Amino acid sequence: MVTLKYGRAEATVISGELTAYKVDDHEYIHQKGSPGWRNSDTEMFPIIGPTADAGYQVQTPRDVAIQDQHGLLREMKYDLVSHTAVKALFIKRYIANTRIANSKYPDKSSKEMLFWPYDFAFSKRYQLTDEGLEIGFHIAAPRDSPFMLGYHPAFKLHSDNPVVVANKKTITLDEILAVGSRAYQVANCEKIILKDVGELQIRTEGFGHFMLWTEVPNMLCIEPITFYPYAVPQTNLHEGFQFTKEAPVEFKVILSTTPN
Repeated sequence: MVTLKYGRAEATVISGELTAYKVDDHEYIHQKGSPGWRNSDTEMFPIIGPTADAGYQVQTPRDVAIQDQHGLLREMKYDLVSHTAVKALFIKRYIANTRIANSKYPDKSSKEMLFWPYDFAFSKRYQLTDEGLEIGFHIAAPRDSPFMLGYHPAFKLHSDNPVVVANKKTITLDEILAVGSRAYQVANCEKIILKDVGELQIRTEGFGHFMLWTEVPNMLCIEPITFYPYAVPQTNLHEGFQFTKEAPVEFKVILSTTPN
């Protein structure tokens, strides 16, 4: 467990997962064990979305990959690289075609092992600053490696009528609940404000879109994504790929209680 502190803010990270973010003792992160979801945050990589209807197969330029919902990164463990009082860096490394055990097998999936045809190193950095909590992602992979990226944090809801403001539109919790497991799409958006008890601003760099998901009234997942997976059939998920360049790819999410 790593605890970061800066001014009035404190963040707790366990094995790379953000399990708490408090400002003036107000908790913004969904707590593990509470109704709604068993996690508090995770990543969706190298694909976003379900794959069961496609036989868990995802076409890549190199070969067909076997992937369960939201990819195999979440099945791997983070290594702590370094940390200070305000910053922590974690990494996951993968060698192409390595078989990774699927935690959904056999109860929720027919695939016992998952694999991806490309090497990658995936870094996740937390840092408390004057702006708030910055979460950075760094993807190092061979040039032209395909990928999608989604960050999947869950926020604790404290009031009866929280709303989300995105692209000058107000979205109610009932509207998000009505969409169900597909998740509510917020396209072409880099900033969302969660209005609950106080306000939390979620700003992003590199993602371009969001989707919103919950099935309970006590939490809300506000997920920056590079691609909304329900825009295409599961057999065509490859249409949502981006491709790495020569330099590593970087993305950023900033949680701020003081909107700019």
